[in-house]
Amino acid sequence: MKIIIDPHAKGIIFDIDGTLADTMPVHYDCWVEVLKNNDIICNRDIIKQFAGIPIASIVLEINKMFNSNLDVKTIVKQKEEAYIRNISKVTPIGPVVDVVMQYYDKLPISAGTGNYRHIAELTLKRVKLDSYFDILVTADDVENHKPHPDTFLKCAELMNVKPEYCQVFEDTENGFKAVKNAGMILTDVNKYL
Repeated sequence: MKIIIDPHAKGIIFDIDGTLADTMPVHYDCWVEVLKNNDIICNRDIIKQFAGIPIASIVLEINKMFNSNLDVKTIVKQKEEAYIRNISKVTPIGPVVDVVMQYYDKLPISAGTGNYRHIAELTLKRVKLDSYFDILVTADDVENHKPHPDTFLKCAELMNVKPEYCQVFEDTENGFKAVKNAGMILTDVNKYL
């Protein structure tokens, strides 16, 4: 099934994890491993509800959920190290990458992610898309993360495209809410996977 660009779209925004790159299984497994190493037994389903938000925010949510006192900086470091060790398992998501290839240099494109810049850049490099995104908005660039619209609004601003003319490719509930909150055109990539 081919992904269609909305005729009103004047700019395209891509989430990275689970949209351009099949990272979510790797992220979920890394979370389970890191939490287990810190005496918290957790499964993928628990972690899935936090998809799309920064690691530090997830740690705070885990602390609330499990009445724990995990150190945010320590867990962020452990989670990032686990992901980097497993990045070779990450593959591109073909139908979405095809959109990048088709519209690169035809419409403004950007990437907006809940991940930190250095991890997002590693992921884009892993799936050979690093040279396609001059505009990358990460958790380092906005104060309010998904489901807030700030990430995608910043992408629109940097592309110089009004929000209502931006089509966003996303895969998570937090991302869907962010797109709707930004007043943008949503494409749920899950139906193309």
